[in-house]
Amino acid sequence: MEPIKILIAIIILLIVHLQYRLWFGDGGIAQINAYQQRLDDLRQQAQEKRERNDALYAEVLDLRKGAEAIDERAREELGMIREDETFFQILESK
Repeated sequence: MEPIKILIAIIILLIVHLQYRLWFGDGGIAQINAYQQRLDDLRQQAQEKRERNDALYAEVLDLRKGAEAIDERAREELGMIREDETFFQILESK
């Protein structure tokens, strides 16, 4: 065999090997895409948790402000009234 054909065969094998590692090997394009998708998912989850924490923090601040927020929450969520109040329920018929 001529030396040039051996050299070409070696170069082709080297290119095939490098392409395989690029696409399927450790740290290859497929793995990078999977990591990027996972990173995007984690960023989305972090954003959702950040928004939830902000809402909870705002609610804590409201509750710390005073009895008005506690009264409002007791009325809306628990249906409570004070001792000196009278509760009127209006029923509408159709």
